[in-house]
Order: sequence, then structure tokens, then C-alpha cells
Amino acid sequence: MTSPTPLAAARAGTYKLGERSVARMGYGAMQLRKLMSEPAKAMTLLEHAVALGVDHFDTAQFYSDGAINALIGGVARANVGITVASKIGADPNPGGKVPMRPAQRPEQLRASIEDNLRSLGLDHIPVVNLRRLDVGPGLRAEGDQVVDVDDQLATMIALRGEGKIGAIGLSAVSLATVQRAIPAGIVCVQNAYSLVNQEFEDVLALCRRENVAWVPFFPLGGAYPGMSKVVEQHEIVAIARRLGITPTQLGLTWLLSHAPNILLIPGTTDRVHLEENVAAAAIDLPDGVLAKLDAFDPPPPGDIAV
Repeated sequence: MTSPTPLAAARAGTYKLGERSVARMGYGAMQLRKLMSEPAKAMTLLEHAVALGVDHFDTAQFYSDGAINALIGGVARANVGITVASKIGADPNPGGKVPMRPAQRPEQLRASIEDNLRSLGLDHIPVVNLRRLDVGPGLRAEGDQVVDVDDQLATMIALRGEGKIGAIGLSAVSLATVQRAIPAGIVCVQNAYSLVNQEFEDVLALCRRENVAWVPFFPLGGAYPGMSKVVEQHEIVAIARRLGITPTQLGLTWLLSHAPNILLIPGTTDRVHLEENVAAAAIDLPDGVLAKLDAFDPPPPGDIAV
């Protein structure tokens, strides 16, 4: 077994996530869907991330019906000190218009934990995020999938007590839901958030006050039609060019500078892009640039197709 060396990914420091502190630059595995026909290439990419100091990998059973979990679990078993964060609240939906379907009921959450444990090849998942369907983009709960968060948290607290999960997080949640969940000892919150989408600034502020990690998905803007992207903003592109960095790095570095409890999990299937993302952890933005970015007026979000 090898031990990850805190190299480039940790240059922006670390923050507590469940059982240990992790480098603030992590890796989100969703895009590995594109490499499911090339598992060896996917594993090489993940091993390179570890070599760069990445020790926080975000995944889910509903990413490629457990196939991505199998890769992440292999990395976790082979390297001491890796924190795996998975998600429940949805199940795989192979062949559907959307590759996942809601699975919000307590018995479904428990079944999802068992599925994650099997596909990861682990007997304990360090962090599990409950993907609620309170806010967009993406799925919404309907019918029997509208479940009170207290009932869901009771199930997750029981699973934590059984040792199957280490810590509880939330994903796609409102301010009110986070407020209700704080007493359960949540360790992180995942919402869409970026330089071009600061809708949940109030939730981020609450998390910062409560020492809860903020782990934004879509940290460079949206993947759905109508959502703004950091790399398409002329002002952002111009600033990055003057600094000699990429717009992607500027967007990621701004997030790391914006609040100390932000942990990033950008995803990619490209080795060069991985290195570019991780290198952002070593970039210090001049005060004038930070002030300009802090004052950046994000464009209004478009209509989401899903």
C-alpha cells in the first residue's frame, strides 16, 4: 500500500471532512462515465490524481450503475488516507432520459448504502451525502419520493451508528433543510455554486459559521442547457489571460479564495486538465483581482431543460 503525498492538491491547505482533513482540491468522478469502455485508462487517471496529492474522491452508485464506484474503491483500497465521499438519494436508471431516478425513502437509502458498499468493495464509507431534491438543477421529488428530511436523517444516523458510514453530508438542499440538519452533525453540503452562480451564498455562510465543508458541484458553471459557464464569460477570460492562467483555473482559484471551508471536486477524463485543475491550488490571486471577481455580476441563469 502507498500513502498519498500532500503535493500540489494540498497547496491551498486542507479542511476537515468527516474523519480526517483533506486537500482542498479533490476529484469528482462523474465524468468517468466517458471512460467506462477504457477502465485501465480511467484507473491510470485516478492514480495520477493520487500522485498529485488528491485524497478526496467524490462518487456515487448511480454513476454508471456502480462501475465508477468499483474504480474509486480500488484506489481507496490501494492508498492509505483516501477519503471516499459517495451519495444516496437516487438510483441508477440505465437507458432512461436521465441516468438516475429518485430513491428518497428511508428503505431506499439503506439499500443504496448496501449497493455502494458492494460496488466500492469497502465495509465503511467515510462520507455519504444525502442527495435531496429540494433545489435544482436536475431531479425533483414527486409522490412517495417527497420525504421529510428528519426521517431520512434518522436512517443515516442509524447507519452511522452501525459503522457503515462515517459522516453525513447533504446535496441539493435549501437553507431551511441545512438548518434542520445541523443538529445531526453533518460535515458537508453540496450545491451548485460557482463564480457565475452564487445563488446559495446564504447556505455557504451558514456552513462557514458551523464549520461545515462546502463542496460545490458545477464549480465552473452548469452542465445543463441554459446554465452559464465561467469559461464563456468575456471578462473572466480577459482576466485569466492577463494573469497567464486559464479561465478554468481562475474560476477554481476564486472559489478557494472565497471561503476557507470550500473543498473542490472538479472532474475530468483528461490528464492535462487534471493537472491544470490541481495546479489552481497553488495560484495566489492579487487583491485587486479578487476584489474584481468578488464584484463580478453573474449573468441570470437560463431555463434548465431537466
